[in-house]
Amino acid sequence: MNLQKRNQYLERIEFSFSVNPVVALLGPRQCGKTTLARSYIMQRQTHKVYYFDLEDPEDFVLFENPKLILAPLKGLIIIDEIQRVPEIFQLISV
Repeated sequence: MNLQKRNQYLERIEFSFSVNPVVALLGPRQCGKTTLARSYIMQRQTHKVYYFDLEDPEDFVLFENPKLILAPLKGLIIIDEIQRVPEIFQLISV
């Protein structure tokens, strides 16, 4: 993904957050979703950010009870590979 295209996507994410509390990055495997999410984090250094990668066994174990881990968090929460714990979708629906 070239820099201009990435910046366009970052602007779309920022706009989406201005009107929605939840934003999903969707696309096929290996298309740059994680890279885009990490780029967005770098832009948001002044805000509290929580990043979970559900392909990481340590993060995956945290989500045995997703409500327990997510409820106290305030700020930007990024859950990479969220499809590995589908019950999370019920917690984040708006």
